[in-house]
Order: sequence, then structure tokens, then C-alpha cells
Amino acid sequence: MSTNSSTVSPAGATSTATTLSREQVATRVNASLRRRHRQEIIFKGMGIGATVVGLAFVAILFINIFSKGLPAFWQASITLDIYFDPEVVAIPDMPQRLSGESGNDFRQRRVDWENEVGLVNFNRLIQAAIAKVIPEAADHPRDAARLVTSGERIALRRLVIADPSIIGQTRRVTLYTDANIDVWLKGNIDRSLPDGQQMLNSRVREWADRLYEDGTISLRFSTALFQNPDSRSSLASAGLRGAFMGSLYMMLIVLLVAVPLGVASAIYLEEFASRNRVTDLIEVNINNLAAVPSIIFGLLGAAVFINYFKLPFSAPIVGGLVLSLMTLPTVIITTRATLKAIPPSIRHAALGIGASRTQAVFHHVLPLAIPGILTGAIIGMAQALGETAPLLLIGMNAFVASVPSTPFDQSNALPVQIYLWQGNELRNFFEGRTSAAIIVLLALMLSLNGLAIWLRKRFETRW
Repeated sequence: MSTNSSTVSPAGATSTATTLSREQVATRVNASLRRRHRQEIIFKGMGIGATVVGLAFVAILFINIFSKGLPAFWQASITLDIYFDPEVVAIPDMPQRLSGESGNDFRQRRVDWENEVGLVNFNRLIQAAIAKVIPEAADHPRDAARLVTSGERIALRRLVIADPSIIGQTRRVTLYTDANIDVWLKGNIDRSLPDGQQMLNSRVREWADRLYEDGTISLRFSTALFQNPDSRSSLASAGLRGAFMGSLYMMLIVLLVAVPLGVASAIYLEEFASRNRVTDLIEVNINNLAAVPSIIFGLLGAAVFINYFKLPFSAPIVGGLVLSLMTLPTVIITTRATLKAIPPSIRHAALGIGASRTQAVFHHVLPLAIPGILTGAIIGMAQALGETAPLLLIGMNAFVASVPSTPFDQSNALPVQIYLWQGNELRNFFEGRTSAAIIVLLALMLSLNGLAIWLRKRFETRW
């Protein structure tokens, strides 16, 4: 019995020890699994939280911009029945081309006639029209003139030049009110402020409210924002046309300079250049240039294109070349990444059937890489469209009250126009105007990015 007990007891102890060891292992494994699952849940929660916070900041930004910018697309306008009094618009008849007269002589006589029309005091016509709806305005012509922005006399001048037969007739014309009237009617200024702190006197404010109530003044979609260049004398007539054309010319230059050079450089470096120290040095410098602050390119452009090559100051041609230099690294890097993504089997198959290296690249690799190349080029252009710092250093922050007709004419750009409007002293009016300009710029940039996505989907080829 004792012998049997002694032989059984160690086996039982071993079995018990084994059983306890397995239970401990299972316990530890389960605890580890619970810990890892808990960490995974925490990590996912942190990721979702970070995403929500990021989207919240973006939403706040867009809500702030759109809440201020959308009302600026509608501007206070006054509709008046204007009598083109012949005693006020006392101008000779519009010149007609005489038989045998040269084109230059006729154009000169036409220009002289238009200059005479420009000397007419169209403000008197506006004041007389206001006096018809507000009789007491006849005794206060200066206050009456403050209802309409000063630049609208140019609109009456254009009407007379386009159709001189309106002299002696009455026409219903819609004109933009003064910027301070727009601010007052939209409630962008505290009405409880004392008269000494108001931009308009009590009489003009009372007239504006009366005309707004009877519908003579109403909020209309502002075409001036898109049709007019910037203005300092007539703030309500200031628009984005000059800046838009300047940006358009610069993007055209970037398209013609940066994209071909960048794509060609990427193709050579990726497909034809041998791997040595020179190409390694070039690749390192391209990657470094992509991280250089944009203001450095502005300094380079001012030193090279303006001081050395004597290109016009504050011209889209200089801005386009500076932005081309800044965009080149982006185009090269994205194009090379696209070429690397093409399977080597495409090249090997082309070479295997007797194609040359050039034929393999241009007939087989590039068609497959077109979507990525287009995407990189368009994203680079969208990035260049929003740049401001390099343009400030080449003088494109100068006030230009005309629309450029060529890339060599002085101009500014949309980002610079936003910068200038943000610093305008009439903050209550231009804060909304600035947000409206930001909306236009964002719309252009989102359109370019949308175009890149569409082109990628349109030309994408699966292999």
C-alpha cells in the first residue's frame, strides 16, 4: 500500500502542476488579449477623435468664411429714373467717319469726343434723380451724392457713349450705393453709436432707411465684384476682375513653363539617366527645393527676372516665372513617383518585342502614367494659385486700377487682392468682401483639384 501510494503521489502532483500551469497560461493570454483589444479600441477612438476635431476646425473655418462672404455677393443698389438733361450733357454729336478719312484720324476724333463726354458732371444727373424721390435732397446736394458711390458716374458715361440718343430722355438705371450705405443697411455697424462715431450723418442715414423701406434701394447680386477691377476712390465698385486676369495669366505661364520642364526632367531622370553621383546630387537638390519656403523664390525672382533681365515690375510674366520655379519640384517628384508605380513588366515586354528604350517609354509607359502626371501638374498649379509671399516681393501688391490685357501689363493676383482688402481701413465693408474673394479663390482651387480627380478617373488604366 505504501509502495503504491508513493508511486501514485508524484504522478498526481505532476498532473496538478501541469493543470495549474495551463490555467495560468490561459489567464495570461486572455489578459493580454483584453489589454490589446483595449489598446486597439483606445487607438481607434483617438483616431476618430482626431478626425472629428480636424473636421470640426475645417467646418468652423468654412462656416466663418461663408457666413461673412455670401452676404457680400449681394450689394445695396439704388434704382433711379435719370433724366439725361441736354443742358448738363452738353456735348457735340458723336463723330461719324468721313469719306476719305483715315482710320487713325477717325479714332482720334472719337477719343476726343469720349474725353468730352468724360468732362460732363454726371453727379448732377444723379442728384436730380434722387431729388425726385426725396424732395428735401435738392437742398442738400452733397448729402444726396453720398447715397451713390462715386464710380457710378462712369456707368452713366458709358451709357451716353454707347447710345448718345438717350440725351434728352429719361432712363431707369440701377446704381450701386456708397459702401457706407451698404454697411449701414446690412447692419454691419452698430446703429446705437453716437453721430460722432458714425460714417454717415443722421440725414443720410434716415434717407437710406426710407429708400430701403420703399424698395428704391434693394440688395442685388453684385456683378461689380466680377466685372470691375480694384478701386480706391469708389470702394463699392471695387472688384476682382484685374486680380482674376492676373492670376489667369500666371497660371497660363506655369502651365507652359513648369509642366513641360518638370515632366521632361522627371522622364529623363527616371527612365534614361544613369545612376551616379551627379544624378543623386540632382535628386537630393530637387527634394530640397520642394521644401524651400516660397518667399525665397520671390527673392530669387526679384533678383533675376526684375533686376537682371529687366522684366516689368508687378507683371504676371514675372509672377508666372517665379511660381513656375516653385512648382517645378512638385511636378518632378509627382511625375517620377507615377513612373515608378508603372510595373517593370511593361518596360520588359516592350523591350522584349524589339522596341527601343524611347519607344518603350513614350509608347507604353507614358500612356499609363498620364493620369498621375496630370494629377501632379494640376495640384502643383492649384498650390501656385494660392501663393502670396513670392508675389509680394516682386511688387504684385501694388494698387492697379486696370485689367491687364497681356502678361506684361501691371497687375495683381487673387491672393494678393485678398491681402490688400483685408488691410483696408473700411473694415466693416471689406471684411465681407475679403471673405467673398476667399470663396472665389477656394472655388477655383477646388475646381482644379476636382479636375485632377476627374482626369485621373477618366484616363486611369488598370493592368
